Parts: sequence; structure tokens; C-alpha cells
Amino acid sequence: MTEAAHQISANPLPPGECRPGTVGIGTGTQIRVVDATGGEVPFGTTGEVVIMGPGVMPGYLRNPEANAEGFFGSWFRTGDLGVMEDGYLRLRGRLKEMILRGGENVSPYEIEAVLLGFPGVVDAVCFGVPDRKYGELVAAAVSVDVPLDQGELIRHCRERLAAYKVPSAIRTVDVIPRTATGKLQRSRMASLLAEDRAVGSL
Repeated sequence: MTEAAHQISANPLPPGECRPGTVGIGTGTQIRVVDATGGEVPFGTTGEVVIMGPGVMPGYLRNPEANAEGFFGSWFRTGDLGVMEDGYLRLRGRLKEMILRGGENVSPYEIEAVLLGFPGVVDAVCFGVPDRKYGELVAAAVSVDVPLDQGELIRHCRERLAAYKVPSAIRTVDVIPRTATGKLQRSRMASLLAEDRAVGSL
């Protein structure tokens, strides 16, 4: 992160233990995982990643609003979701990308993994769309390399996800937009589907 002189953590070189799937241990930076009030959560519980150390900036210049939102005391809020496992940090996504459906937080990453497990789906993106009753509904788009049976794909999701996590709409598209660095463009996809009224019946 720019606010943390770039590197925050890394998997150690031998003879240290490298744990695949994690971003390793702090490299001169203290790392905690906290709840919405800044209180540390138990190990193994997902929360927001906060950091502190000599490489972390002390605050934004002449921007008290950003400082109030960006810190829990002296701990900088990264906006990432993660879980600590014996000192190793495993990232779970971005806080801003969570979908809030009827008071339940839904991770788009979990749903995308399920969609990608369906035969013929080569890419998938999950995102929230506005809804009067629930605040947001879960929607998704997939690209495929064979004809898709929508009913089978929905059943596939229902068998593997809690009911509130199952997409209310799944749209098949030719290409799912990504940034130059390969990141999914969730907000752009949501806007595109809204423009062509693809989610009008949600």
C-alpha cells in the first residue's frame, strides 16, 4: 500500500515456513484483524486488516475526515478483509466489495468460486444491485465456453451456498471487464446490467 511504504507482509524465505494461500507475516509491520469497532477478533475469525509500524503513514495531511475514517486510534485501516492463522495473514477480499443483503454480509469471492466450479463457466463476477426491500440483492455474470443451462447453474449454487447468497440473477456475457492489472470491475458490470435492464425483474 502507498500508505505503508508498499510492503506490509511476506512469506519468509527458508528456513522460515512459507504458507501457500497466505500473504505471510508482517515485515516490520504489526498486523491485526478487527471488528467494526476496532476491537481485535479471535484468531481464525474474518475481520478488517489494520496495520501499524514505522513504515505506515501517521495520517492524511489536512484531511481530518479521511483520518477519522482511516484509523482506529494509531492503527491504519487497510480496507482489506482477512483472517490471522498463527501469525500468518490470509486475505478474504475488500470491505467495500461486500454485498449487504438484508443485514447479511455476502462475500462476492465465495460466490464466484462456486460459479467457477460449474462446467463450462470460464469467468465469473458477483456484485450487489440495489433493492427496496433488502438494500442489495446478489447478482452475477458469467462467461462460458459451452451453452449454459441457467436452471442447472442456479441449482448448483443452491446446493453449495446459503439461500441468501444465491444470485437472484445470473447474466451470460461474452467478456467480463477487468482492469489492466486483471482486477474484476464489479461496479462497471453492475452498471452495464442496469443500463440494459438485465436486473429489472429482480
